[in-house]
Amino acid sequence: MNARTSEPGVGITPNLFGIAYGLTGLAGCWGYAAVLRFAPALVSDILCVLAAAVWLTLLAGYVMQVPRRPGGWTAELSHPALGPFVALIPIVGMLLAIGLMRHERAAGQWLFGVFAIVTIVLAGWLTGQWIAGGLDLDKLHPGYVLPAVAGGLIATIGAALAGWSGPARVLFGLGLVSWLVIESIVLARLCFRPPLPPQLQPTLAIQAAPPALAGLAYLAVNHGKVDAVALGLAGFSLLTVIVQLRLIGVYRRLHFSSGFWAFAFPYAAVATFALHWVAYAHPPGYRIWAWVVILAITAFVGALAAETTAALARHRFLPQLR
Repeated sequence: MNARTSEPGVGITPNLFGIAYGLTGLAGCWGYAAVLRFAPALVSDILCVLAAAVWLTLLAGYVMQVPRRPGGWTAELSHPALGPFVALIPIVGMLLAIGLMRHERAAGQWLFGVFAIVTIVLAGWLTGQWIAGGLDLDKLHPGYVLPAVAGGLIATIGAALAGWSGPARVLFGLGLVSWLVIESIVLARLCFRPPLPPQLQPTLAIQAAPPALAGLAYLAVNHGKVDAVALGLAGFSLLTVIVQLRLIGVYRRLHFSSGFWAFAFPYAAVATFALHWVAYAHPPGYRIWAWVVILAITAFVGALAAETTAALARHRFLPQLR
């Protein structure tokens, strides 16, 4: 996931939108904590503003650069490594619109609706491109779940919060079935083909997101009711967390880069799902456990932000274009 910026010799690539994606994920975690009365809503609002600033800055540069690149948008969307990350642009837009709904419900609903439509159309186009253009199995990586799976499940949550129960259920079907289909292909590639190249290994963290997002989406559609489906999704989320623990040895061998922002949103989604179970189970000292979760994910994303700032200062975060 090499990245380029608008500085001379460098450019903006779609994986950089993972920074705004991670910040909106953290904002969503704080927002959910506020709904559960574990934390103030102000922190979520501040994070949303910060994420919006990063998203808009990247978007302005990206939209200006892509038409000047060889192949333009067609090459950008069909890129085997970076193409799926283009979906992060409308996905982050949906997450920001969800945050806006808390303050300006009508404006947030309209904005969410626009980004949800763009997300689903783009997911369909990219899936069609993979079928029509063919894929090299060895170039497949977990980022391929972003357009339809993450996009569909986040759209489910937003539609439910907007009060659109019918569309929310449709979108849940889209996201859930896409997860079952696409995830099986990605997992087969990871298990039976050579390891991902180092620059793509941070995308392994994305594997933690789908079951947590599916759980949050199901709870949103089901009005927070805990049943066998919710418990089952919690169980699979637990498995993915254990898998991530096993992969720590893999991650420790990597050098920090923009690709490390692939960790932020998935872990924030897991933290948000964990908050629900803390509130549901009410273990002894449950408020302390909730704050442990909130502070742990905040410290993690804060560490990513600090490393990013330091790497930018040393001109090592964004490699030069060739």
